[in-house]
Parts: sequence; C-alpha cells; structure tokens
Amino acid sequence: MGMYAQIGQMTRKLHDTLRELGYDKSLERVADAIPDAKDRLGYIATLTANAAERVLNATDIAKPIQDDLQARADQLNQRWELLYANKLSTEEFKTLAQDTRAYLALVPKQTDATSNQLLEIVMAQDFQDLTGQVIKKVMEMVKTLESELLTVLIEYLPAERKLELNTELLNGPVVNPDGRTDVVTNQQQVDDLLDSLGF
Repeated sequence: MGMYAQIGQMTRKLHDTLRELGYDKSLERVADAIPDAKDRLGYIATLTANAAERVLNATDIAKPIQDDLQARADQLNQRWELLYANKLSTEEFKTLAQDTRAYLALVPKQTDATSNQLLEIVMAQDFQDLTGQVIKKVMEMVKTLESELLTVLIEYLPAERKLELNTELLNGPVVNPDGRTDVVTNQQQVDDLLDSLGF
C-alpha cells in the first residue's frame, strides 16, 4: 500500500475516532470560534482607534485655547508689573485696564470650550466597557480552545508516553478546579504538560 493511501486511512481512522468520542463537535466549535475571535479583536481595534482619534482631536482643539489663555495672561501680567513699577503712563494704564477687562470677559468662553473638549475626551473612553466585555469573551474562548486541544492531545498520546507523564495532569484543564488535585489549574501546569508531551 502506498504512503498516500496509508495517510488517507490514518486520517479516516482519526476522523472516525474523533467523531465517536465527540471531539468532532469540539473541533467544530474551535473552527467556528477562531474567525469569531478575529472579528471581536478587530472590533476592539476599531473602537480603540476611534477613541484615540477622538482624544487626539479634542487635545488638538483644546491646546491652542489653553496656550492663548496663558499667553494673554502672561502679557497682561508683564504690563501690570510695569504699572506697579511706575513705568506706565495714564493712557497706557487705561489701555491696560480695558485689555484686562476684555481678557476677563474672554476667559469663560475659552474655559467653556476647553471643558467641552475635556468632556469629549471622557466620552471617548466609553469604549472601555464594551471592549472589556469582548476581551472577556475572547479569553473564555481561548481557555476553552486550550482545554479541548489538551484533552485531544492527552487522549491520543501513546501509552508508553502516558507512563512518563505526571499523572496528576492527565485529566486536563477543568472549568471549576476547586478542591481537585488531579487537574491542570494554571498556565504553568499547562506549560509543564505540553513540555512533557514534547511540544
């Protein structure tokens, strides 16, 4: 029998065995979950990029307003220092008083504009709740995928290799490991199990 035919028969046996053991459904769920996870991660990337753009736009709008407020205040302060040093004429003092009054009238408008941009920055963070939920679902899918793949690996491990393994880890990961010592319960144990399997 040719190698091609042998590989075909092995593939058929593996497929039939997986179906008999119910792993075909697990693998089908895994195959369905991966594109879904990619879509979810793409959604997170889109929301994050949109939020970053909103924050940068709001900052670009608010920064010049703040810079203008500071520059005008500095200029007025320097002129008031000249007044207190008796270096301004009466006409210059009158102009300074008018400019100060105009500045004080402008401040509320500019601080209101800045406040609006700060609010926009806060509102841009609304993606956090949505992405947190999506990330949680993707992480659950990844944990399930890892669990099912480990279960398949252990199931098809040659008998002589099973004897070499830490038998406490042979039951694979479980959803609720509380009170059990015969299961994989953390990432280090998963790493140890994969190492012992030769992966």
